[in-house]
Amino acid sequence: MTFSDSAWPRAVLWDMDGTLVDTEPYWIAVEGPLVESYGGTWTHEDALRLVGSDLEGSARILQAAGVEMGVTELVEHLTDRVLERVSTHGVPFRPGARELLRSLRAAGVKTAIVTMSRRRMAEQIAELIGFDAFDAILGGDDVARPKPYPDPYLEGARALGVDIRDCVAIEDSPTGLRAAVASGATALGVPHMVALDGLGARELWPTLDGRSAVDLAELWRAHRAAPAEERA
Repeated sequence: MTFSDSAWPRAVLWDMDGTLVDTEPYWIAVEGPLVESYGGTWTHEDALRLVGSDLEGSARILQAAGVEMGVTELVEHLTDRVLERVSTHGVPFRPGARELLRSLRAAGVKTAIVTMSRRRMAEQIAELIGFDAFDAILGGDDVARPKPYPDPYLEGARALGVDIRDCVAIEDSPTGLRAAVASGATALGVPHMVALDGLGARELWPTLDGRSAVDLAELWRAHRAAPAEERA
């Protein structure tokens, strides 16, 4: 199938943790021992509350659980420990993510990472993909207001020089999906650790495996053609 230039989205904005790479288990694995080292308890349900959240907000929740560290110190500690796991265990890319990125690059569609993790972490992950996959990388330290505010995705579109309405945003968490929907992008949910039903995604795909730039173009076109009330 071929499309005219106007039938392609101008850009695809990617969440990172849980969408591009399966690093959420790495975050969970470092949170629990940290809380326990201060005499607190940390359950799997507690960890799931932080999926998709900004690191400063997560740090405050960890402080409430007993961790006696400042917010900035805590954020950098967590980031360092997760990056150690990335270095030791490798980067577990989500099924179909790299293949979809290659398809987008071949189609000439711009791409960006829009994550609440630190930009230094996102840059390291991007370097491990094996090809020049992204035109821009934005971390949680690049925006004033985190997801679920639309600011990260609006900044991602601005960094690429495109209108947010001409973008597809891919997310795996409720917090991130709310941000994508609020931004005005065509929001695609790919559930991983938590459900995304009823949050306004244009579609929910069980996986990116087997998907291509053509699939995202069709999704974007359907969203743009929908009545205004369906795109709100």
